[in-house]
Amino acid sequence: EGGGGDDYLGPVVSQSQYDRIQRYIAIGIEEGARLVAGGLGRPPEMMEEGDDGSSSSSTSGGFYVRPTVFADCDPSMTIMREEIFGPVLCIAPFDSEEEVIDIVNDTKYGLGNYVYSSNRARRIRMARAIRSGMVEMNGVEQDFGAPFGGMKMSGTGRE
Repeated sequence: EGGGGDDYLGPVVSQSQYDRIQRYIAIGIEEGARLVAGGLGRPPEMMEEGDDGSSSSSTSGGFYVRPTVFADCDPSMTIMREEIFGPVLCIAPFDSEEEVIDIVNDTKYGLGNYVYSSNRARRIRMARAIRSGMVEMNGVEQDFGAPFGGMKMSGTGRE
């Protein structure tokens, strides 16, 4: 029902944002990304009996999106190149730090990125190489007193 535990994800802000996220999920499927979790429609717990989840309207009172994970994504895919602003995670394979830096930096956007590694020196090296306004490491949130903003098409005044 929302508002309780650590696994709660609230609704997106509007019908238009819900529709936009649904379009990106459909594009990911159409372009061949492997759907690992989630997908189109609302989360099952937000659906009523007889509801197929394809509509955003419900008596639950919100524009809930199924948290979605895609694997085997290619850097040329739309979902890898554009900002979705919704609960969609795209996972792409890579063979080296250099390759992943090239993949991450080869976009016109640069709001935020996340680096996960047990190797502290690697995390710092990767964070410094990423052209992004914010880089979080191992899930630690940014300092809310720090400057906020992106780079490239994701913000102004930061480059």
